Amino acid sequence: MKDEHEFFPTDVMAWRPGQQAGTQEKVLSRDQDDPDILTRLVRWEPGFHTSAEVIRHEWAEEVHLLEGNLHDLTLDRTFGTGWFASRPPLMPHGPYRTTPGCVMLEIRYRA
Repeated sequence: MKDEHEFFPTDVMAWRPGQQAGTQEKVLSRDQDDPDILTRLVRWEPGFHTSAEVIRHEWAEEVHLLEGNLHDLTLDRTFGTGWFASRPPLMPHGPYRTTPGCVMLEIRYRA
């Protein structure tokens, strides 16, 4: 189960290096027994791109783009501020790149 938190200001949290070079994150809550399960703000630097391979992971994921945009290389579509994705475990997605950079709210959980 994720950490318990009452309302707190996320703007005072420092950005920390993310799981991939070229990203930064603010982990808002995490399951200490299952560290992949978390809620975070993640920022991709301008020009960041994921690997050339399609992404799959074992957890369910919901992503809301808060700033900037990202381009899905498989779909050849660009998604911007306000777009949302909900992915069940093992759903193929990406790879992605962002020219201006972006900030996303990412929520991960086990189905």
